[in-house]
Amino acid sequence: MRPKLLRVVNATGVVIHTNLGRSLLAPEAVENLAIVAAGYTNLEYDLAAGRRGSRYTVVRDLLCEITGAEDAMVVNNNAGAVLISLETMARNRKVIVSRGDLVEIGGSFRIPDVMAKSGAILKEVGTTNRTHLRDYEDAIDPSSALLLKVHWSNYSIIGFTAQVSLKDMVALGARHGIPVMEDLGSGTFIDFSKYGMPKEPTVQDSVASGADVVTFSGDKLLGGPQAGVIVGRRAMIESIRKNPINRALRIDKLTLAALESTLRLYRDEEQAMAAIPTLRMLTEREESIASRGQELAGNCRRSRMRA
Repeated sequence: MRPKLLRVVNATGVVIHTNLGRSLLAPEAVENLAIVAAGYTNLEYDLAAGRRGSRYTVVRDLLCEITGAEDAMVVNNNAGAVLISLETMARNRKVIVSRGDLVEIGGSFRIPDVMAKSGAILKEVGTTNRTHLRDYEDAIDPSSALLLKVHWSNYSIIGFTAQVSLKDMVALGARHGIPVMEDLGSGTFIDFSKYGMPKEPTVQDSVASGADVVTFSGDKLLGGPQAGVIVGRRAMIESIRKNPINRALRIDKLTLAALESTLRLYRDEEQAMAAIPTLRMLTEREESIASRGQELAGNCRRSRMRA
């Protein structure tokens, strides 16, 4: 008769652990979540106008402010974000993507499979380790709808390699009148290289490079609830928002409450780094971790002695 979803101790050393629920929410997000869960809300009601509103306005302005995008919306996870974006922009038309970008992540989420479900037609270019701008250009024809770039997320290729930058893809797309989409996977608003970690492309970088649509997760490096965020050009986002599939992928008031509170913290990077558990743990100093480990080991030894 006890609840099946239980709190556990994460002793794996993996901060964003999919099997253990991924990112922990900041106290501000937990507090807002409790308030919204316990009462009625203006989820789809415009209090100022006194009529029905849109749930997307709750976080749209925040996302645009942080990323520099013209418009934004949120669905239930990044797989959903990729699916609805492809279905909207490229159904029954070709999507050009490097062979090296055809990734599979946890749970057998494969880019080719999602693309097939969206109705888009996959056009592979280049090779696993090397793809050049001319490979994309040679593949463009009247049936081409989209150039797609996918973050590798969980693997890397080193040695004899070549990739086309997002900026160069955007320039190519502009010459041929073809939009460019980037799936960042986890996605981050923080440049972790400032904290001694490997450089990761930020959402702001992708938007500034001119990508028409950028998708990323809310519950990984962002440190929020499970969600799939879509930002980009207003015309593109508006088309995606109107897609009937959106109703099947939309998020509820609890996710919105947690996401809004998390996003507000990003208005001040120092505040975000201190308040969002994922960011704090990823950048914690080794000395601090060692000190806590020694304290925990001592407590365990004393407990065994008492037993």
